[in-house]
Amino acid sequence: MKEAQEFSYEDRYGKAGGNRWVAYAFAISIVGLLWIFWAGLHHSNPSISSQLISFEVTGEKEISLRYSINRTNSDQVVICTLKALDQDKSVVGQIDDTIPAGERFSQQVTAIPTRSAPFTASIARCRAE
Repeated sequence: MKEAQEFSYEDRYGKAGGNRWVAYAFAISIVGLLWIFWAGLHHSNPSISSQLISFEVTGEKEISLRYSINRTNSDQVVICTLKALDQDKSVVGQIDDTIPAGERFSQQVTAIPTRSAPFTASIARCRAE
């Protein structure tokens, strides 16, 4: 009589390959976490930041905007794009306001001429020249 052999899936399908992917996944996760940490720190302290303080409709076709600029380098010339919107949130006026080099923190009051009645105003962006 033949002896009964024990059944083995490894004999039938071959030996399973190990968990090599775990090392690659761990390395990629470490690099990803380091990048997220760097990106968070880098973008949390921009070189130029702006803040809208107030706005006031000063005429039928004009709005006045008061805002502050904070820059890390006081020798930088900053250009801010300001826009005026109507009640339907359509842009009715837009200007580039240039802030010369000077103090690190400054406040500006700028009038934005519009083509129709303005409803609100905002700072689109501020950038170094």
